[in-house]
Amino acid sequence: MNQWLPDPQILALALQATVLAHGQLREAATAFATELANGRGCARVGVGFVRRHQVELVAVSHGSGENLHRQAFNTLTAAMDEAVQQGISVHWPAEGAPAIRHAHRMLQAARGGAVATVPIVHLGRPVGAVSCEWTSAPPDLAALVAELENNVSLAGPVLYLMAQRELPWYRRLFQRRGFARSDQGHGLAWGLGLGALALAGLMAWPVEHRVGGRARVEGQQMRALVAPADGYLQAVHARPGDRVAAGQLLLEMSDQDLQLQKRKWSSELGQYENAYASALARADRAAMVIALARVDEARAHLGLVDSELARTRISAPFAGIVVEGDLSQSLGAPLERGKPLLQLAPLDHYRVMLQIDERDIDRVRVGQGGTLSLSALPWDALPIRAVRITPMARPVEGRNVFEVETDITADAERIRPGLEGVGKLEVGRAALGWVWFHGVGDWLRLALWSWMV
Repeated sequence: MNQWLPDPQILALALQATVLAHGQLREAATAFATELANGRGCARVGVGFVRRHQVELVAVSHGSGENLHRQAFNTLTAAMDEAVQQGISVHWPAEGAPAIRHAHRMLQAARGGAVATVPIVHLGRPVGAVSCEWTSAPPDLAALVAELENNVSLAGPVLYLMAQRELPWYRRLFQRRGFARSDQGHGLAWGLGLGALALAGLMAWPVEHRVGGRARVEGQQMRALVAPADGYLQAVHARPGDRVAAGQLLLEMSDQDLQLQKRKWSSELGQYENAYASALARADRAAMVIALARVDEARAHLGLVDSELARTRISAPFAGIVVEGDLSQSLGAPLERGKPLLQLAPLDHYRVMLQIDERDIDRVRVGQGGTLSLSALPWDALPIRAVRITPMARPVEGRNVFEVETDITADAERIRPGLEGVGKLEVGRAALGWVWFHGVGDWLRLALWSWMV
């Protein structure tokens, strides 16, 4: 066998073992180039891969970490580009082969001897190249190039996969989709154009526009029960959350003072009646008139005391649910006239107060429908309908909101006053892009107007 061509199978296995013995591309490519140079008697071997549509040198034989991007290697990378662009192995000197060898002639003229470049092919696509240089032209260079192709075909794809592993994630993504190939530049432009058209079509797609905000459930008719007079709390028969019937006793106030007043006026009424009877027996008309007036006064006071005694027992004015006022821990506490004690809501009539931002309130109209999602029932969309728009805004958490009263037709067993969630009203159809970005446009328009003024 020729001295330039050792046993090709042994060399191929040695090259592959050399590559697999390293974990990083730079070390593996340098070891591969050195082993190939020693096995084929090369003065220098370079390894490069296509990056940004041109070959970038990653290793040279017997390298020591030198800068591979300096101008001295331009002729070497040009020769690699020449082989990669043609997709074939190129060597010089050569005669009659249908290949472009301009860069190889320049490299051979600068270094002398001979030069040959073999492309690294992965999945049928040239992704890099291995270039070998000799100080003197070896005999039968064409046969030697064929052996180099066998060597590179085994170890080259492994080096390429290592190079891909070390690329940034976005470049790997583009190369996986074929965007890194120079012959797909038009495909990339077409892809971007179609993507832009698809995005524009999506932004112009009409969708249902909804506005909304935080919502809370309230009773449609709330009734506050207050202390009818000054006194003390004696008994509590209902707590928040309890259902009560119409006329059911809820609270009792202490009535000892009123009972004493009742006995007082009852006693005085008896005395005045006796005085009236005595005056009647004496036919004393003046005493009769005075006694009769005092009898009427005592009866009036007695009636007033009876009515106050009746008010010490507070009952439910209608069937409903107690939503506020836990007085079970306040027995014996003093109460002032007019102090709220309990709050009732009806069982089957509720309303939802929806907070709408001032930027969206102009699109809300009475009669518009929508949905309510409560925190207690996140998977149920309850239907609501706007019935009244409060004409006054109020600040809530740093923004102005209008409260929109809506009715709800959901099953009364599933909801309770005080529940909160998110409600949205359907205000019409609009383009998806406008729905997403009209808030930003309104803000920019207001900011520009403020700046110009």
